Amino acid sequence: MQDKFHEECAVMGVYGHPEAANMVYLGLYALQHRGQESSGIVSSDGKGLISHRQMGLVADVFKEDVIKRLEGPHAIGHNRYSTTGQSHLKNAQPFVVEYSQGPIAISHNGNLVNGTLLRDELEQAGSIFQSTSDTEVIIHLIATSRETTLMGRIIEALARARGAYSLLFLTLDRMIAARDPFGFRPLVLGKFKDAKNHGAHVVASETCALDLIEADYVRDVEPGEIITFGADGMESLKPFPPAPHAKCIFEYIYFARPDSNLFGHNVYQVRKALGRQLARESGVEADLVTPVPDSGVPAAIGYAEESRIPLEFGLIRNHYVGRTFIEPSQSIRHFGVKIKLNAQKEVLNGKRVIVVDDSIVRGTTSRKIIRMLRDAGAKEVHMRISSPATISPCYYGIDTPTRSELIASSNSVEEIRRFIDADTLAYLSREGMYTYFDGQKQGFCDACFSGNYPVHFEDEGHTRQLHLFDALERS
Repeated sequence: MQDKFHEECAVMGVYGHPEAANMVYLGLYALQHRGQESSGIVSSDGKGLISHRQMGLVADVFKEDVIKRLEGPHAIGHNRYSTTGQSHLKNAQPFVVEYSQGPIAISHNGNLVNGTLLRDELEQAGSIFQSTSDTEVIIHLIATSRETTLMGRIIEALARARGAYSLLFLTLDRMIAARDPFGFRPLVLGKFKDAKNHGAHVVASETCALDLIEADYVRDVEPGEIITFGADGMESLKPFPPAPHAKCIFEYIYFARPDSNLFGHNVYQVRKALGRQLARESGVEADLVTPVPDSGVPAAIGYAEESRIPLEFGLIRNHYVGRTFIEPSQSIRHFGVKIKLNAQKEVLNGKRVIVVDDSIVRGTTSRKIIRMLRDAGAKEVHMRISSPATISPCYYGIDTPTRSELIASSNSVEEIRRFIDADTLAYLSREGMYTYFDGQKQGFCDACFSGNYPVHFEDEGHTRQLHLFDALERS
């Protein structure tokens, strides 16, 4: 539990299923963890695109009457948490537009590092934007392209886009999936198991969405790949020069659901391995290990197994907290954390406690959690983090605080320990983070921990400038 990286987005698409919109709805439900701000589905019945977008959670946005209205065998959907653009309905996806070749809808997970520059260029040429999301930039690049085919326009548009994108497009008769050449964000391909819908395809951000709708995982959409689903079946293209892969390591640490298989590995097993390695690197005498639920649980299990210290749930999470609540006018200490977590005195009183979490961002939440543990009677509190210190912002689809707000960017481990009031504090080493992957750092992006950006731009106030590294053109 962090203080807080904003969750990123989820995309989900179904082609060739009689209940396409319902399948997308269920998939978005499984992917709710990737975005809780807004949700939307666009379906195609072959005659037009039917859209419903709304602020709120999937179950609140889509009632039975709405799903019935979203007719047709093809549909794409989106869950959003803003990474670029403000929190308004105008930024909710999928976007739907009419252009010279007809209607098209788009869902996007990721972030374009040159989105602002492209937007300025398009506006100077006469384009008018209706949202503040960089996803709309891709639509304008497609609409203004001089290519004669839709695929040609998409290829030309994405060749100009820099950064992270896992995309779904929907037209009257086609669904198109695309993943950036670096492969920052996950995107998986599936197929329905039952014989009746055997020709129906699924594309989703994570495999947990396939599990819910009983579709088989086929493979990942590869970095730099564009897949078209149409009446003649599935067609794959790789139109871009290869780039060094940069899969987001933080997907394993926090974002993805533990039951998903991501980039070829099960997330739960990776998180347990991170906890085991953390115990090997930073063991300390204690009476119990307790996780910060929910994201710290698998790592805490691994830590307890490796250290042979009992695992106890000293913190209990309220799973029914909505996005908004009315805070009492009479002050309650640490109300924002206490409404989500409660410390168990019966477990913690008089004990030396190792508390395991996935990350520390600003440090304020960790400080409040440790105070709760001490108030519940913990004799010692040893903080263990199952990732390296977060020192740099992410510009590839995770809305992190600015560098100055990241406590580890300007404070030593000892200074952070004093701020959060822990008896000891230890992070997982960067090398230790890769032990599960046989020490192979190649193919991953860990810029938030290392400051090594696969695609660079500088943050000067609110202006982000692309510079130096352009792997597509240098390949």
